[in-house]
Amino acid sequence: MNTVKDVAKIMNISEHTLRFWDKEGLLPPLERDKNNVRRFSEQDLQWLFLIKCLRGGGVQLSDIKKYIELCQIGDSTASERYEIIKEAKRKTLSQIEELNNQLEKLNYKEEHYKNLLENNLTDSCNPANNAKLFLTK
Repeated sequence: MNTVKDVAKIMNISEHTLRFWDKEGLLPPLERDKNNVRRFSEQDLQWLFLIKCLRGGGVQLSDIKKYIELCQIGDSTASERYEIIKEAKRKTLSQIEELNNQLEKLNYKEEHYKNLLENNLTDSCNPANNAKLFLTK
């Protein structure tokens, strides 16, 4: 059995987040010791990996809670869970696209600055060097 501190390290999330997820009912009821300290089993860790994945994909807490409740009901809810997973995947792909666009811009800027530094040029894209740059159109 793992403590909140142990699980926070394992999952690379804050202790506050773990407590919050538990308080919000995202996890099945956790075992507690005689001092009422949360104890996480291996099965609880599996729930947490799933929650972290869904949350990272932009799934709302209410939808994660619904997903977990559907899981606990059983196989009869597979089609509803499938729809939640499809939506999570759609959001994740959208995030990946946005991150790829950001990466493309950063790669361009990196090359731009590398060229400036190697050739001792003035940065014509810097608004501080070119006040009219953003005032047109």
